[in-house]
Amino acid sequence: MFFLAMFSGRALDAGLFRPTVVIGIVFQLIGLFTMAQSTNYWQLLLTHGVLTGIGGGIFFCPVMGLISTYFDKNRGIAMGFATSGNAVGGIIYSLVVRQLLPSLGFAWTVRILGFINLVTLGVTVAFMKPRLTPRKSSQFVDWVSLKDTPYLLFIVACCFLMASVYFCFYYIASYARDTLGLTYTSSVTLVILLNGVGVPARLLPGLIADRWTGPLNIFFLITFCNIILIFSWLAVDSLTGFYMWTVFFGMSAAAWQSLFPTAVGSLGADMGKAGIRLGMAFSTISFAALVGGPIGGAILQAGGGNYTGSIVWSGITTTIGVCFVLAARVVKYGWSWKVKC
Repeated sequence: MFFLAMFSGRALDAGLFRPTVVIGIVFQLIGLFTMAQSTNYWQLLLTHGVLTGIGGGIFFCPVMGLISTYFDKNRGIAMGFATSGNAVGGIIYSLVVRQLLPSLGFAWTVRILGFINLVTLGVTVAFMKPRLTPRKSSQFVDWVSLKDTPYLLFIVACCFLMASVYFCFYYIASYARDTLGLTYTSSVTLVILLNGVGVPARLLPGLIADRWTGPLNIFFLITFCNIILIFSWLAVDSLTGFYMWTVFFGMSAAAWQSLFPTAVGSLGADMGKAGIRLGMAFSTISFAALVGGPIGGAILQAGGGNYTGSIVWSGITTTIGVCFVLAARVVKYGWSWKVKC
């Protein structure tokens, strides 16, 4: 989904926000409603994996990029509110599926999800509009940005961070079932909890960034806490402890992900390039998000189902990412922590 951001982000800068978002919505709705008719794995892969993914990839970056162009002083909290929708959606969709699937079946449950998307995305098209003058450049890659060392270092950092966090997201529920004996129904509740704590966690860091620290400083501090949390996963040996760990990890992971677009924006002064720079960043980290789960899963399988190796890999990967975040911050602004950046 993230990969298409390179193209849709450029469309935002070119003044094509509304047509781009409409195309993305059409793809996603077609994917959902045809998914309701799917009876085989290849059909699910084509409808949900490809069509729905393409749709989300087309409209996600323009929406995020457009919001950032409307704010200067309060950009962090604005992006926090916007990205909190991810967490709210994760809660609502999980609850809808859990309640409706046993009574209505797969097809109508998916159709209802499609109608929810139709309404919410329709509101987006109706009320959001670009405010900056379109750029005439036809390039999908901003070659000047590729010479921007802090920008490149930050993207590399987020590749490591995304690979790690997506492994954790994918395997938290299975860890609870395999290691702690949690039932499948209860593991779904764990996923809802993971999304639920992300709502306030996406709002507060943006406020702190706007008022006191700047996005890069708070991004570094939160991702550093993420290192501690991932390695502390190794010490969890009870269901109660794992629920508590999930709360803290969910808050930490949600916080730095909500700051990502704002931090990218803080590394460049030209808001006319907000779409293409954010799009390039999302497209690059898409590969990391894709391979994080499989790499962690391969380590898990090689360890005979023992999660220790995968967790250690996740912690080391996060540590490398945080080092690159620090490098980007130092190259751009120096070592002084008094600088708001």
